[in-house]
Amino acid sequence: MLASSRALAVGMLAGLAFAGSALAQDKPRAEVMHWWTSGGESAAVKVLAEQYTKAGGEWVDAAIAGGEAARAAAINRIVGGKPPTASQFNTGKQFDDLVTQGLLNTLDEVAEQGKWKSFLPPSFVDAASRDGHFYAVPINVHGQNWAFYSKPVLDKAGVTAVPKTWDEFFAAMDKIKAAGLIPIAQGGQPWQERILFNVVLLSVGKDVYNKIYVERSADAVKSPEFRKAVEIYGRMRDYVDPGSPGRNWNDATALLITGKAGVQFMGDWAKGEFKAAGKVADQDFYCQVGLDGTDLMIGGDVFVFPKTSDPGQVKAQTLLASTMLTPETQLLFNIQKGSMPVRGDVDAGKLDACAQKGMKLLADPAHQTAVSDMLISADLTGSLQDVLTNFWNDKGQSVDDLLAKFAAALQSGD
Repeated sequence: MLASSRALAVGMLAGLAFAGSALAQDKPRAEVMHWWTSGGESAAVKVLAEQYTKAGGEWVDAAIAGGEAARAAAINRIVGGKPPTASQFNTGKQFDDLVTQGLLNTLDEVAEQGKWKSFLPPSFVDAASRDGHFYAVPINVHGQNWAFYSKPVLDKAGVTAVPKTWDEFFAAMDKIKAAGLIPIAQGGQPWQERILFNVVLLSVGKDVYNKIYVERSADAVKSPEFRKAVEIYGRMRDYVDPGSPGRNWNDATALLITGKAGVQFMGDWAKGEFKAAGKVADQDFYCQVGLDGTDLMIGGDVFVFPKTSDPGQVKAQTLLASTMLTPETQLLFNIQKGSMPVRGDVDAGKLDACAQKGMKLLADPAHQTAVSDMLISADLTGSLQDVLTNFWNDKGQSVDDLLAKFAAALQSGD
């Protein structure tokens, strides 16, 4: 009788072990590649991992510092036949080649079930789709032309109001410089220099900005507005500290957080750094869209899902895609990331003061402009970026030098 009971117990334990193993195998396991490694970004990606776990999945984090490095690593793995479950890209044309080569799974079924088109902004449906098929999940809207000002630095320098014109801006920068502080906190990476120029160009001439990046008009490069933008951009170099070359964007943000620099022009992902440091918008720092708060330059982050027919991986991809777009995930993630939800049906009252300014502009297409990455190819972006970064780092180049090189790059790009 005793032996029989022991046999029954052993059998039950074996059965439980088998069931546990089967459950573990059924649990969707997603390896997710991304480049979110700063303090604010890490807090944001932790939200995604927690939400995925809460939904029944297992998140395997594969962070690689730097967008270009992370994208290159992801593409190498996808082309090499050992793809991650999902990988981060930006909105725009960065993953066009993967679509063309048939290396991504479509998300049409999960998009249809989740009614993505009912809440995604049309521009983001376009950004995530190719030939009518979803190939990416857009998870946030980033404003790329924000100006963040350190309140302690403005106070110390005697700057009583956030500048609204370029004359007011340079007058404020002169005061900050005279106070012995760094006027402009600028990182030293080419993409940061490209963003800074686009911020200036959009503020000087929205029409010219669109002629450049939508129509690719070389004539627009000859316009007075474009020349003025280059002049302002060149003048800004005199207000950057010697430590700028090679500096990461979040290290530049830290200069504001620690009261060493006055302003940083950067995407709203910088806001995640302020939040991680316990700083509050409109109390410890000010935020302004562009120079006068009228035009929001929008882009964002997406995740693509490499081609696979493995049922477990398809299940993991489907769960991840749907989890990323739930209202709860959208709200919690974007609060940490500093960006804005792609869903318009979340409680915006829980977002910070800066995000609420952005959401108002996001509600009106007349106050929006796409980031240049969404309008031109990655190759052309790189060519124009080279022209801008060479000018920024070589004060021997004249405005006319940049005009000629920019026009030539614009015409030669694909």
